[in-house]
Order: sequence, then C-alpha cells, then structure tokens
Amino acid sequence: MDTSATFADFKLNKQLLTAVADAGFTEPTPVQQQTIPLLLAGHDVLGIAQTGTGKTAAFGLPLLMKVKYAQGEHPRALVLAPTRELAIQLEKHLKALATHTDIRIFAIYGGLGPKTQIETIKEGLDILIATPGRLMEIYLKGDLIMKELKTLVLDEADKMMDMGFMPQIRRILEIIPRKRQNVLFSATMPERVTQLSEEFLEFPVRVEVTPPAQPAQTITQSLYEVPNLATKINLLDYLLHRDAEAMTRVLLFTRTKENADQVAAFLIRKAPLGEVRVIHGNKGQNARLNSMDAFKEGNVRYLVATDVAARGIDVPQVSHVINFDVPLIYDDYVHRIGRTGRARHTGAAITFANPAERQHIERIEELIKQTIPLLPMPEEVEITATPFIEGQTHARVIDEQRRREDPTFKGAFHEKKEWVKPGVTIDKRTGKPFEEGRKKSQKGSKKNPGKKGKSAPSSKALRRRGQ
Repeated sequence: MDTSATFADFKLNKQLLTAVADAGFTEPTPVQQQTIPLLLAGHDVLGIAQTGTGKTAAFGLPLLMKVKYAQGEHPRALVLAPTRELAIQLEKHLKALATHTDIRIFAIYGGLGPKTQIETIKEGLDILIATPGRLMEIYLKGDLIMKELKTLVLDEADKMMDMGFMPQIRRILEIIPRKRQNVLFSATMPERVTQLSEEFLEFPVRVEVTPPAQPAQTITQSLYEVPNLATKINLLDYLLHRDAEAMTRVLLFTRTKENADQVAAFLIRKAPLGEVRVIHGNKGQNARLNSMDAFKEGNVRYLVATDVAARGIDVPQVSHVINFDVPLIYDDYVHRIGRTGRARHTGAAITFANPAERQHIERIEELIKQTIPLLPMPEEVEITATPFIEGQTHARVIDEQRRREDPTFKGAFHEKKEWVKPGVTIDKRTGKPFEEGRKKSQKGSKKNPGKKGKSAPSSKALRRRGQ
C-alpha cells in the first residue's frame, strides 16, 4: 500500500479537497486508497472493512463527485443503513464532506413521525440516507420517487442481515432502477451477506483491507472470568479506580436493558454528577441522540449501552470498551470493541465472562482467530457468593449449550416424572393428581350417575315443578 498517497491523487474537485482538508484528513486510509479509484471508474464494489477504517469517506467522496451539484427534485443516490444512529452519523459525515457544495443530503429513519421527513423530501434532495423500514413506509405512501436513482450503497450489510432486513432490501431492489452503480460494505462476510451481494452486485471488485471479523491491531484485548453479576460490579469498581487516569472516555456494553440501567445506576453513585449516560431501546430518540452527542463532545465520561450503539457510531478517542456482558451474536464483539482504537489511536477492550458466557468466548475466539488474553482476578476484588437463582440460570444456559452440541445430553434440568402414590388418578390436562372432591365430581353424583358433574335438583326447584 502506497503510504505517500494523498487525496489529490484521486482527482477530486476543489470543493471536496477543501472539505477533506477542513476535516483534518491528511492521507487516505487503506480502504480509501483502494475504493475511491474503483468507484470513480464506475465499478460495483464489495468492501469488507471494519468500522473506524474510513469507509464512509471511501464511498462518500466518489458519491459526491458523481452527484456534483443539486439537480431536480428526486434522489439520485441512496445509502441504506441498519439503524437510525448510523443513518444520522452518515448524514453528518456526508454533509461535512459536501459543505462547499450545494448538494442536498437528508436522512430518514424510524422513531419520529414521518410528516416532517416527507415535507423535506418534497422540497427536493440529491442523496437520501435511510433505514429500510422507514424508506418503504414513505415510498408506499407515494411520497418518494426513486426513478432517478443512479447509485445504491448498503452500509453495515451484516448488521442488516442480523436485524432481519433482507425482505425489505429485496423489495427496495425491485422498486429502484436496474441500471445503477452498487456498493456494499460489511465488517464481516457471513453466508447471508455473500448471498445478498450475489443478488444485486454486478461483477463487483472486492476490497478487503482487513481479514473478516478481525479486530483492529490498535486494540488491546483482555478477559476476566467472573462468577456472577455482583462480582462483575465489584470488578468494574476496582478497574475504574485503578485506571482512573487512563479511562478518559469509556463505553460499557450490556446485553439487556435491565443490566444497562443497573450498571448506570452504580456508576452514577460513583462518578461526578453528569458524567454517566445510558442508551437502549426504551430511551426516547432525543434522549439517545443527546447522550451520544454529550459523549462525543467529552462532556460524558461513561456511556452505558446495549448493542443499539455497537455499530457505525464514530466517537473519537474512546479510551476503553468494557463488555460487561458477552454478546450472543459473535460478530457484535468485533463491532463493540471497534468503538475504540479508531483513526489510528490505541484503545483497550475488557470483557467480563460468567460461567454461562464462557462458551461464547470460545466461539468469539474462533471467529476472530485470536485468543483473548485471560487475566487473573485482582486480589482486591471481592468475589461474592452466587445467588441461588442466578446459579440455576447459569446451569440451565450451560445445559442448553451442551444440548445443542449433543442432542442426547439430558442435563441437570431435564424434565422428571413426579412419583405418584399407587391408586391416585392423574389429571392428563395438568399432570397433577386429582383432588378428592374434584375426582368425585367428574364421575358424577350418586343421585345422578348418568350426568357428570350435575347435582340433584334442589327442594326449591322441585316446588316450582309442583313435585
């Protein structure tokens, strides 16, 4: 790779070169060096690149060169993103690169009412950034015309597959012009992404700047085996005190909203006022955006998040990523820790794994083709006893994991038949012994043996009949 290359070598126009300089980009990254000439030459491109490698500018600069200036009312380029956070981030980056042009760039996504977005679309735009669901919603209303489209970009394609967007993407491919340039970027290349690329890319040139699912070399990884949730909190407390000076901007990932809230509540008690924010699916759109902006600006030191924030969010100089919980989708490990070590900065990724998560670590190591260094538990950390219910949960998860590998495995929690005293009748509906009264009722009363469950007429009923 030519380390002496400059953006001027790509023959970009003056407006784009000025914007690149304004953004502080001095030399193109490897993915930019390979991708920009191909897209300027009109090729379809299949790019395999991690977040933080500069892929937004890699497809963004050729896209802006192709669009050139504001023209017409309908979009001439479409960029699809899996999440609203990534769509907003892409809009911000492309607008920064287009700051010296009149190109109209706009992002549409869910979480907000479509009315304002539709009004902006009707005013005219050149580049549309969209999540698949919101795009189809507005298109089916008749408020979006796609006939002028000349370029399609799919960003974070593997995440789109994980989120189940394949049906929407296929519908989008049916409604846009067939003659167009296509770009697909993905951090990993699972079978579903390969299938998608074969469906809509025509003779693509493959650009692969790092091996699939490999963390950046600028990230130092480490692993602690932790028995339970309470000890995870104790370990977190210890690390935050021990490395207080180094942990200038920390992103903590949990698997569930409940754990995110619990970790945030703990940090709020320990950190100065205002230094902790939490984002997950239950948080409103404005709250999530405000928290992310505060974290980017350095006003928030600790951001606790579920995987909604794992991909495509460019936060400069994150010093540490802490996986409080191990992700169940193994590719998400790469994307989580990719929030640090960006733009040639160094970073650290620390993972806590309980006994039920240990097997997931092994699968992640197979995926990234690396062994995550296991560190001993610091002596200063209090190891609490695992509560009974949490221990049972871990045991069940381990059983399920072993059962998936070996269908004949019964495990500690396989269903057992309850011993029943001889002569007792079992209710087939509930699996429990009949209660004595209920058993008699179902057989019928002595006075009315032919009618199950009905008692003899009352004296009042007999008087009404004249008996």
